[in-house]
Amino acid sequence: MSSHYYDASDAKYRMQMAQLAPDDFKAWMTLNSIPAFEGGAIPPKVRELIAIAVAHATGCPYCIESHIKKGKAAGVTKQEAAEAVLISAALCAGAAAAHGGLAMKFYDQE
Repeated sequence: MSSHYYDASDAKYRMQMAQLAPDDFKAWMTLNSIPAFEGGAIPPKVRELIAIAVAHATGCPYCIESHIKKGKAAGVTKQEAAEAVLISAALCAGAAAAHGGLAMKFYDQE
């Protein structure tokens, strides 16, 4: 088993997506080149804190690593990163509880 996220051999499966849906794959690959982390009214440090929280909400280990490193370079402290992660956890738990109500509703429907 790999010691870094997923097995390196898994990349071949991502490449299958590139072959099967080249235009969609190219669009996905360019998402990180949008200017979301540059300029604008939100400072880079805050943008990275948002990205850290979202990366934890979506559960992407590659995004977590990338944005922790970019955040650190932008001045994010370890404490701020921890708080962003826990804010994400709280919101995810809230969403699960809110959607749990839907589960109860659907269970009772015929």
